[in-house]
Amino acid sequence: MNDSFHVYDTTLRDGAQREGISYSVTDKLAVARLLDEFGVGFIEGGWPGAMPKDTEFFARARTELQLRHAQLVAFGATRRAGVAVDADPQVAALLASGAPVVTLVAKSDVRHVEQALRTTRDENLAMVFDTVSYLVEHGRRVFIDCEHFFDGYMADPDYGVAVLDAAASAGVEVGVLCDTNGGMLPMRLADIVTEVRGRTSLRLGIHCQDDTACAVANTLAAVDAGVTHVQCTANGYGERTGNADLFAVVAGLEHKMNHRVLPPGCLEEMVRVSHAIAEIANIRPNTHQAYVGASAFAHKAGLHASAIKVSPALYNHMEPEAVGNDMRILVTEMAGRASVELKSRELGLDLTGHPETVGAVVAAVKAKEAQGWSFEAADASFELLVREQLGARAGAVTPFTLESYRVSVEHRADADVLSEATVKVRVNGERVITTAEGNGPVSALDHALREALVQQFPRLGSLGLADYKVRILEGKHGTDAVTRVLIDTSDGQRSWTTVGVHDNVIEASWQALLDAIVYGLLPQQSGATGNTAVAPPVWSVSGGSAVDSAPTDAESTVSVG
Repeated sequence: MNDSFHVYDTTLRDGAQREGISYSVTDKLAVARLLDEFGVGFIEGGWPGAMPKDTEFFARARTELQLRHAQLVAFGATRRAGVAVDADPQVAALLASGAPVVTLVAKSDVRHVEQALRTTRDENLAMVFDTVSYLVEHGRRVFIDCEHFFDGYMADPDYGVAVLDAAASAGVEVGVLCDTNGGMLPMRLADIVTEVRGRTSLRLGIHCQDDTACAVANTLAAVDAGVTHVQCTANGYGERTGNADLFAVVAGLEHKMNHRVLPPGCLEEMVRVSHAIAEIANIRPNTHQAYVGASAFAHKAGLHASAIKVSPALYNHMEPEAVGNDMRILVTEMAGRASVELKSRELGLDLTGHPETVGAVVAAVKAKEAQGWSFEAADASFELLVREQLGARAGAVTPFTLESYRVSVEHRADADVLSEATVKVRVNGERVITTAEGNGPVSALDHALREALVQQFPRLGSLGLADYKVRILEGKHGTDAVTRVLIDTSDGQRSWTTVGVHDNVIEASWQALLDAIVYGLLPQQSGATGNTAVAPPVWSVSGGSAVDSAPTDAESTVSVG
């Protein structure tokens, strides 16, 4: 643990106050392990004695947590007004937790002392001194969170410092200045930190809420002003708008301020840890989150891609790999030749020496995007489009062609709804007709098509639909609305996304489904594994978006009883 600079995480206490988060004890133990792997110095596990779940967490942590980098912290309050410290059950619970470190919350704003605690200034100072000294006497390291410090300092610049001095005289190690209401901006906050440093010799820390969207900036400004202890939460989880994001703060400290605050090798685990904690919290990862989001190093504009082709550093503020992330090129109607070349290379298809293919792909993408297609989130469909353009000259094997499909939806009197699909295809010259049921039209089509092909292509047996998204797009020239469908497919080891667009939702689904099946049959040593050799398509398929022309022989009927 780096004791010259503290990275202190409060995901399990302050972060758990976010609306929608409810960790089980097992969840809390799993998050603690991830935070320890990331290399934080302190993990605040919760408030034992006040929360039964937190009391159980500390009890189980004694035998179930083997922390390599972090120390476990118990959070609690100073003794109550008028109660002896050794008679306060809350203080006793902090000791009983077995945590080697205790963080106490104390009022540092006179208005809160007098109106919320309903006690005197002197009694509040005594509560701080008595509790800190009692815990220190019992062998605990003690930090103190000075709640509402900045608001209180602006109202009375002396009392908050008096709280710090009382804690320091009792043996506290760190006095944490808390922007509890999250209303500070970096300029004034930094000024106050500088002033307080000149008025106390106590080591200072910072704890910022994000109500002005400045929690990360405020935290880094406080470090610049001299604090050496930062309190954060994973992914910025927390009450109201959240807390300072642990990952943005740490990356800023390491890469922008030259503070080495994590053990070697831990920073590269940032994306993995961030997403794993999001999964435990049952919150979808924020794709636009700084450093760890999937879009943090994604480039869409053709101008950007042209520069990145020369040097990635021209449009990346740092190397994505340093935090465990990757650079991505997005192919949209904004794409130019450089975007297509870089994206194809990312998928394992090197188009160097194929300028006519690049031009054809750019033209195809722009034309399709104008019709409502979106390849930005559908890498698999884009790869198939590139392979089709290559195959137009290389010659493509056609393993199957669509003759027709039909889907029916039957609503029965007992309220059961049955979807049934019939698919007619030609596989290696043989006509195959299959019928299958599903829990919806797309599921039925998926089952029927795979049943028709699985004998010739056993690999399809491992494929399954993972997700299905529909978006209704604006119609053009008075036509009906256009539907865009995205399908996520998985074979248990990898997953991919495909897209289909049509004014009929079933046909749009069929196009995306067809691409998903064709992509699943591609050799796995292609783009999925980063092979940079040009690989002409193994096959093309008529009747879907794997080819550039629109299907002409697909038949779609839906009847609802």
